[in-house]
Amino acid sequence: MGEGFFRTIFTECGKLFTSIRTLLNPVMEPLNRVKSHFTASLEAKRLTLDSMGVRIVQAADHLADRLRQGNKILVCGNGGSAADAQHFAAELVNRFEIERPGLAAIALTTDSSALTSIANDDAFEQIFARQVRALGKAGDVLLAISTSGNSPNVLTAITAAHELGLSTVALTGRDGGCMAEQLGDEDIEIRVEAMATARVQETHILVIHCLCDLVDWRLYGAREQA
Repeated sequence: MGEGFFRTIFTECGKLFTSIRTLLNPVMEPLNRVKSHFTASLEAKRLTLDSMGVRIVQAADHLADRLRQGNKILVCGNGGSAADAQHFAAELVNRFEIERPGLAAIALTTDSSALTSIANDDAFEQIFARQVRALGKAGDVLLAISTSGNSPNVLTAITAAHELGLSTVALTGRDGGCMAEQLGDEDIEIRVEAMATARVQETHILVIHCLCDLVDWRLYGAREQA
């Protein structure tokens, strides 16, 4: 067996490995992308826990106190954040993980007639602010959700909330945007430590579940344990 034989063997083995890699790539490349999403999401959540954990507790305490006093929570956001607003309100009005009375929360994203009439007669930037002025009162809380912190209609809602004496809990991401600068001393910002919109949204829903759990625990935990 001479040099030509071994060269042929190496060539054929190379072709075989290439064929195997070609067969595996349709599975391995997408799987690696999935793994990268999970890795990035876990990292965003870890960093946010480290920087915002105490604020999440403070926000939940604030929401629980206001609900205990007979106030309500108004919630707003756009796109995926609108879905998060509805998710949060549903968890409070119905239930999260324990059986308890419904809690007062209203998503300002659900009334298509109100939203479109305000946008048509006034401006899209006013769709939440108009509802805050109509439904809110001093002592209520506005939960304002924006991945960038720069949504114009959420910013105007915060302005309306301040005018009426509502406090604001803001869920933001990136650098907090204009919302971070607009918040007052009584307000609380929970900022996700991520730049990608998807990572911010994924962490927002975890924060929302933490808020729901802590509100239930503050208001009904002792009753459940008894």
